Amino acid sequence: MNNGKALFEDLFVLELANNHLGKIERGLKIISDYSKVVRFNNVKAAVKLQFRDVENFIQKDFTNRKDIRYIKKTIETEMLKEEYAKMVKAIVQGGCIPMATPFDEKSVDLCIELGIKILKIASSDINDWVLIEKIAKAKLPVIVSTGGTSLKDIDDLVTFFSNRNIPLAINHCVSLYPTQDENLELNQIDFLKNRYQENVIGLSTHEAGDLTSSIYIAYAKGARTFERHIDIEWEGIKVSPYCSLPEDIDAMFRAYNHVKRKCGGSSELKSIPTQGEIDYLNALVRGVYAKKDLPIGHKIDDGDVYLAIPLQKGQISCRELMKGEILTKEIKKDEPLFIDAIDCPYANFGKLRDVIYKRGL
Repeated sequence: MNNGKALFEDLFVLELANNHLGKIERGLKIISDYSKVVRFNNVKAAVKLQFRDVENFIQKDFTNRKDIRYIKKTIETEMLKEEYAKMVKAIVQGGCIPMATPFDEKSVDLCIELGIKILKIASSDINDWVLIEKIAKAKLPVIVSTGGTSLKDIDDLVTFFSNRNIPLAINHCVSLYPTQDENLELNQIDFLKNRYQENVIGLSTHEAGDLTSSIYIAYAKGARTFERHIDIEWEGIKVSPYCSLPEDIDAMFRAYNHVKRKCGGSSELKSIPTQGEIDYLNALVRGVYAKKDLPIGHKIDDGDVYLAIPLQKGQISCRELMKGEILTKEIKKDEPLFIDAIDCPYANFGKLRDVIYKRGL
């Protein structure tokens, strides 16, 4: 159980629901963009997919009922196993933990086959004991959301997983999309912390707008894992108000680290380095330089660049370098790769660019 608690501590879960419209290109782009934000902030994060065996998930007489929103959405976002495998591979390559919500028993088998490391039980399934029994057989760490559930539902689930020695984290959740401030009920975190002292407690939030105040409050109350729907602006499709964009998640990470500093250290956690120590180490970080002349539109690979000190202001470092980024400017041999010369989230978001331009020589 202790190993599971260590996994859940300081874990951010980025929910990629239904691969957002069921398009593999869109899903891979989301994973790529958010992996870079995760890596830049040096946090532990899982990217979570949703698995459904669509052929059997919907009763055959209702497969054409597009007037039922959940049925319509399930059919339109169906993905092939091969596409899910590509996304799981991209999550791992991006330095994140592959996680999934299986909504049926066959999907649990798919999770195991694809190497998913953490399973999620949605609020709607907290008393679906056929599914829960199947999930338990996987012997993987589990996170459950508690939106709209009864106390008995949670008690029964906690006892069930405790008896099987399966790590379980419990996320306070309100299943309203989006959730207004007056409905957040963040005091429930205190309740869950007091009642389930052997479990890591977290927050799965569907609120709209800035998450900073909720992160501050939830962390101070003892929440240690956070879940949030993520999206990107893509082909003019409107982003749901309960979803975050990359810059929002970056702000969430920063708020989390800020409140950790304000709350101080703990005998159970490593102390947070001082800014002086961080600045000292940042001065030793290597910058990215061109190994040869590189044209506009070139996709960066290992053979195109080398790492060396000093790191200059505005230059990407070894921490941000990832294969496959596209150059937006021509770079000559031995010139530094500046953030403005590559197509990545940091080039477009002012706060992220400011951090890169303030560091280095």
